[in-house]
Amino acid sequence: AMLDPDSGLSLTIARIVQRLKGSSLHSQLERQARVSLHKPEIKLESLKEDIRDFLKTSGWEKKLQNAVYSELNVFPSPCHPAAPPEHMKEPLAYMRKAQGSWEKRILKSLNSMCTELGVPLAQKRPVNEQKELLNKWNEMGTDEPDLSLFRPVYAPKDFLEVLMNLRNPNYENGEQPSFRNHLGLIQVPLKVKDIPELKEDFSELGLNIGQLGIDDSAQVPPEFFENEHVRVGQKVLAEQDSAAAQQYVRQGCPTALRADLWALILNISNQPEDILYYEQLKSNVIQHDLLVDSLIYKDVKLTASNDDYYFVFEDYLYQVLLCFSRDTSVLEHFSYSSATPPKSYIRGKLGMEEYAVFYPPNGVIPFHGFSMYVAPLCFLYHEPSKLYQIFREMYVRFFFRLHSISSHPSGIVSLCLLFETLLQTHLPQLFYHLREIGAQPLRISFKWMVRAFSGYLATDQLLLLWDRILGYNSLEILAVLAAAVFAFRAVNLMEVTSLAAAE
Repeated sequence: AMLDPDSGLSLTIARIVQRLKGSSLHSQLERQARVSLHKPEIKLESLKEDIRDFLKTSGWEKKLQNAVYSELNVFPSPCHPAAPPEHMKEPLAYMRKAQGSWEKRILKSLNSMCTELGVPLAQKRPVNEQKELLNKWNEMGTDEPDLSLFRPVYAPKDFLEVLMNLRNPNYENGEQPSFRNHLGLIQVPLKVKDIPELKEDFSELGLNIGQLGIDDSAQVPPEFFENEHVRVGQKVLAEQDSAAAQQYVRQGCPTALRADLWALILNISNQPEDILYYEQLKSNVIQHDLLVDSLIYKDVKLTASNDDYYFVFEDYLYQVLLCFSRDTSVLEHFSYSSATPPKSYIRGKLGMEEYAVFYPPNGVIPFHGFSMYVAPLCFLYHEPSKLYQIFREMYVRFFFRLHSISSHPSGIVSLCLLFETLLQTHLPQLFYHLREIGAQPLRISFKWMVRAFSGYLATDQLLLLWDRILGYNSLEILAVLAAAVFAFRAVNLMEVTSLAAAE
């Protein structure tokens, strides 16, 4: 049962007010209002209106609007008041159950690595080690610890196997003819968009609308589109309006404006308190040694360090990812993620809840390729605390959906199904051919989507793709692009006879 719009709205307003109350913006607004009392233009008899006008003209109202807009973008709309809390995490019970057992597997893999290698999950670093780490904080990549025994907890292909085995128990008995003709690897019935719906949702990607990355190329005189687009972009930045920025980037960001536009959309301002918070995370890294540090280290070495575009950012990646693993504010996103942060027990206290801690402290166990979520952002942000905040916000808005099991339209299961449905509907011969030779298209495209194409596209192209993720506040574009790549290569793919050749 849907709520009537009014009570739904008041619920949303109440939640946003609650969330903003604890924020630094709230205290800054209070401080500004107090300061304004001493201004001559503020009269006692019209106090409320005058303060309101002052906050408007001094730009604080815009900041408040952006904060509200940011909350609306991230949090799901409230469910029915009678719905149990886990519905906000994931409405389908079988999805929740599958995610739960996947988490158990990951934790088991982590714990067995601990036991095998004889390393604790966490320990305090000896003082001399702390000093050493602090001294080489900016060149951690030069240190070569022996990580041969560490292995990634899981890789995307392990995760794909789990998704292929997902079933909706209610469908098993009833033969549902409509869904049974889905020949792909994903066998759960979720509603995904068809081409007309995608056309409507992504209307700004229509062929009659200018796109940065295409219409500024040699065939089109650049002054027609690019100069005008840059001018509008500068205006959007001057206005400091998140909603306008989000609309603007749907046609792509000019390179020179991208860092500022993304920060505006994600509502990141890098205030002194944010920088301080980052420094606190850093000191936590210096003091404590976590098993996940080795996993992060190994992942960077296996992925970004071997990448022509990203190897230069190795040190940034360690800094951001090590700090991220200690950031307990990341735990907040589990209220709207189907995942649950893993718990670990203090030694000798197994099963005693009061001795349970979240491990790692941010609740996110990195997998093979995780560092590639950060790498492209290094091109845009060179100040560690800002780079850190942008990544954290990208993660809690988008990237977590790519490695958890849920029915959300931007969740990886829906993306896989959207990809397979688009291909099967629009290129049936190609789909059938690849399936026959044992090269199911999803086996090829899955890793592209899980990594949001990071490491698979040249960086300038990747950033144009991520512009659209931010612009539409959705990851569906990843599935559309994956299908488009197959369409683009269809003629060659009809000739291949093996998975390796198709790859």
